[in-house]
Parts: sequence; C-alpha cells; structure tokens
Amino acid sequence: MIFIGIGANLPSERFGAPVDTCAAAVKALQRISNTKVKAQSTWFESAPVPVSDQPWYINGVVQIETDLNPLDLLQALHDIEADFGRVRAERNAARILDLDLLVYDDLHLTEHSPRIPHPRLQDRAFVVLPLAEIAPDWVHPVTGEKLREMAAKLPKDQLCRPVS
Repeated sequence: MIFIGIGANLPSERFGAPVDTCAAAVKALQRISNTKVKAQSTWFESAPVPVSDQPWYINGVVQIETDLNPLDLLQALHDIEADFGRVRAERNAARILDLDLLVYDDLHLTEHSPRIPHPRLQDRAFVVLPLAEIAPDWVHPVTGEKLREMAAKLPKDQLCRPVS
C-alpha cells in the first residue's frame, strides 16, 4: 500500500481555501501517469505542529496505486506542489500545499530521500487519524505497531478533528 499525506494552511489564488486546494490535489494525483487513487480519508483540521501562530491546517490521507518507484513518485509530488504555488523556504513554514510520501508498501529507506516510511508519521495526529479511516488494519512496517496503538500514544495537546 502506498499512502500520501495531503495538507494545506494557506489559501491559493487558483483554488481558494485550503480544503479546496487539498481536494484539487487529489485530482492532480490522479493525473500522474499510471496512478490511481484507491481510497481517501475525510478532511481533518489540525493545529500546526510544532505549535505556532500559523493558521490551522487541513489534512487528509489517500491510498494510491502506481507503477512509479518511490523517487519518481516523490518528484511527481514535488511537481504538483510547485504547480500549485508551493515555495520551499523554511521547514515547518505555512504552505499552500504539502504532499508527503508516507508509506510505500513495506519499504524501509532511511539513508536517502525519500525516507520511507515517513519518519514522523506515527507522531502526528493529522496523519494517524486519517490513515486509520482508510486503512484501519495497517501495521507500521518498522515498529510493528497498529494504528490504534499509535493513536493511543499521540500527545494529548495535538489538536486534530474532522472538518464539519
């Protein structure tokens, strides 16, 4: 299974509010050659991590199928971000769009980009909660933890709730 995290907390001139940008990003993922979106979580709103005065984020997770290798897939994600107007200036900055390659099957890559699975995925409510919606039985390929175990360990101060 391949999972992509989607997030945004700045409006886009092209797409509008962050939730609309995230929805447009799902459509853009489907335009990647030989790629199909198999499942999509609902959208969640979450406070910035680390805590800051940035606007809250809209986040979700999709499961895709693709014949792209992880490096080519990551490049395709970066190309979509750039097309949407993302500028990579500083780490944890507010952004128009963020696409993260969270998991690529059972691969475990730690020395080069992309790092798979995403090294902080189990620590982020805005990833664990949407992922639990679309793949409740998924097990972390490195830690062996189930999503409900990861959810139980999340810091209580990470504010994350479904968009109403």
